[in-house]
Amino acid sequence: MESPRSPEAEIGHRVEDLWEVAEPQLSPSEKLNSCFEDIPVASFPLTHPSQVIEIPSDASLAETVEILSKNKILSAPIRNVEAPEDASWMDKYIGIVEFAGIAMWLLSQSDAAANGAAGSGNGVGSPVSNLVSRLGSFTFRRTSSGRVETTTDSESDEAASVGGSFFETLTSSEFYKNTKVGDISGSFRWAPFLALQTSDTFLTMLLLLSKYRMKSLPVVEVGGDKIENIITQSSVMHMLAECVGLPWFESWGTKKLSELGLPIMKPSKLVKVNEDQPVLKAFQLMREKGVGGLPVMDTSGEKAIGNISIRDVQYLLTAPKIYKEHRTITTKDFLTAVRHHLQDQHEASPLLHDVITCKKDDTIKDIILKLDSEKIHRVYVVDDKGNTEGVITLRDIISKLVHEPRDYFGDFFDGVVPLPANSTV
Repeated sequence: MESPRSPEAEIGHRVEDLWEVAEPQLSPSEKLNSCFEDIPVASFPLTHPSQVIEIPSDASLAETVEILSKNKILSAPIRNVEAPEDASWMDKYIGIVEFAGIAMWLLSQSDAAANGAAGSGNGVGSPVSNLVSRLGSFTFRRTSSGRVETTTDSESDEAASVGGSFFETLTSSEFYKNTKVGDISGSFRWAPFLALQTSDTFLTMLLLLSKYRMKSLPVVEVGGDKIENIITQSSVMHMLAECVGLPWFESWGTKKLSELGLPIMKPSKLVKVNEDQPVLKAFQLMREKGVGGLPVMDTSGEKAIGNISIRDVQYLLTAPKIYKEHRTITTKDFLTAVRHHLQDQHEASPLLHDVITCKKDDTIKDIILKLDSEKIHRVYVVDDKGNTEGVITLRDIISKLVHEPRDYFGDFFDGVVPLPANSTV
């Protein structure tokens, strides 16, 4: 038998061995569930050591952005600096912060302070109000409960038309340099520190990354106090790509998207933004609709000319100088400016490529290979005329690989994360 070509392919061979001895009366879906339930997450290939980065809770937002940018990662666990040295992981970590969360929190605080609704400590003369006096207001609004939301009315685009100098002012402000990352815990895109233990199974991991909408999962030893690994949706996609050719994978991967009910979202529900709309409108829509990315449409509104993901908000904080000549930053301006910046810096990025598309009669294997080779998180479904009619994400694909058995999680989530509406727990 040929040796596995990679650690991920070795996992595939392990699934194959389990597949061959699974109970014959099980359906293919039940067989896959059974196989993944028999493999512990300790077997998942380790993240490169430099990628297991922790950020202390007393790091400033500016320092946090620098750490994330320097290490080319989009999120990281926050270590509680007040926890004792011998603390367990449950007390040692307070959550996971993302680039997107930092940017959107800053914008919401700017607007809240401008409207006098940011709470104590944000009055006249405070760091927030001083920042606001230089920046102006945004299109976020507060509900009667105090939660910050975005506007969706006709004034939104005008209010979101922020000049390119905005982000230079923001990233040079004392507020940005002095606010601690621990202070924004619980805000937008702040994930709870929900860790897998090394004895948990692949089935648990796959369900958390799909149905339960976790973006990354730290792995810890039972009774341990440090992170052993971090598993992401992208790393699962790479594992699946390495399993191409194995009988168990081919029995599932050769199915057409339409056979698996993909795309999940109806064309009329696709969240999108036009090329002449402000880029902040795109990020506001992602926040409002709970999506991680959206297509930038041409003037006809039918064809996608680009893609903006929530992770791209990092470029508003790490490269503010590239927008300074723009009176307003439209989505098209944003894509153009970032592409030029990446080319100047000789950095690889999905933003440098054309929109990646597929057809409904493509196979799930085709999509997995595209997502993995291009290092992207979504593929847009187009019709025969090239018009955009749907999207398929990493989460969508993983959700079609496994299903949740009744009462599977028990009290696993108690007090940690909200359950999806269709949960069987």
